[in-house]
Amino acid sequence: MDDVAQARTNQELVIEARKRMSPASWDYLSGGGESETTLKRNRYALDSIAFRPRVLNSVAQPDPSTTFMGQTLRIPVIAAPIGSLHLMDPGGNIPVVRAMDKFGSIPVISIMTNPRLEDCAAETEGFKIFQLYVRGDMDWVEKTLDRVVEAGFDALAITVDVAHYGRRERDQYNRFNRRAFAQRSNLEGIDLDQEWRWRGQLTWDFVDHCKKHCGLPVLVKGIATREDAEIAVDRGIDVLWVSNHGGRQLDHGRGAIEALQEVASVAQGKVPIVVDGGFVRGSDMVKAVICGADAVAVGKLQGWALAAGGEEGLIRCFEILENEITITMGLLGVNKLSELTPEHLHHGAMPMNPPTPWSAFPVVSEAFERWDRGTY
Repeated sequence: MDDVAQARTNQELVIEARKRMSPASWDYLSGGGESETTLKRNRYALDSIAFRPRVLNSVAQPDPSTTFMGQTLRIPVIAAPIGSLHLMDPGGNIPVVRAMDKFGSIPVISIMTNPRLEDCAAETEGFKIFQLYVRGDMDWVEKTLDRVVEAGFDALAITVDVAHYGRRERDQYNRFNRRAFAQRSNLEGIDLDQEWRWRGQLTWDFVDHCKKHCGLPVLVKGIATREDAEIAVDRGIDVLWVSNHGGRQLDHGRGAIEALQEVASVAQGKVPIVVDGGFVRGSDMVKAVICGADAVAVGKLQGWALAAGGEEGLIRCFEILENEITITMGLLGVNKLSELTPEHLHHGAMPMNPPTPWSAFPVVSEAFERWDRGTY
């Protein structure tokens, strides 16, 4: 594809991404843990929800904008943190920051992707969130948080569903070592042989300490149950982030939108909710909003768009999502996201496609079938 700005669908960007990525990097981005059951359930759960449209409403110009954490978003979608973004774009986090700034959304910058967090923050004066994986002791954590505050980040997301690194067997089969491709510029002073053990020691008290130390709003990423949502609300967590890590950690988990509904029953609109996990279509975003999400974070879709065309590819991806969301709203008979209600959904519908990360894209599925047969 010579000009990703001319793409009419995100399917084109996904196909272009596979053309440009190495097989191992493609599997790293697109795959999941072990049997990939959780990965598939993310899609299956979304496809099990059908719409109940209302007609004969005046819906000439639906408005898909919303507010999240005091910020106006052009659509209820933000960029999820992704480690090893340099595998999709050599600029790492920089094209994400620039794309979100230009489009009108929020970047969530992963500690696991270059360049230095200070360089990322300097790219925009807009709202930006830093995502923390714990890779060292409390002294290392506090020094990192001090850097985050000094750089001007507006909020802190702490990922908590990685007490142990999931068995991502596609990567193991490919003998894929993500560390071999780049030094991690944000992981200063850590022991590579000891880094993983610190995550297994995290507690709610640790989250409280981080919140107190940095003074920033805190998003806890990895909430998947009513019980943990209740603890988070009781402890004054600012944002609940519902996630199963895109199906890359615990296998045989529930679909993300199923967990979202359970968490939303606890938050009851009093605490903002972000969700990620298999959301790739504008219609997916609308379902998430109806089920209680204030914003949807896209990971795999973001990575595909970056691999297809860098900053321009990601901007085009979000423009296409905007068009899809607007059309879905209009066909449901609403002008604003706030007009969506649970009555617009029917649960328990029969999914029509075998669940894969790209089964929402029929052209992609057909292309990949031909690709695997060597006839593409």
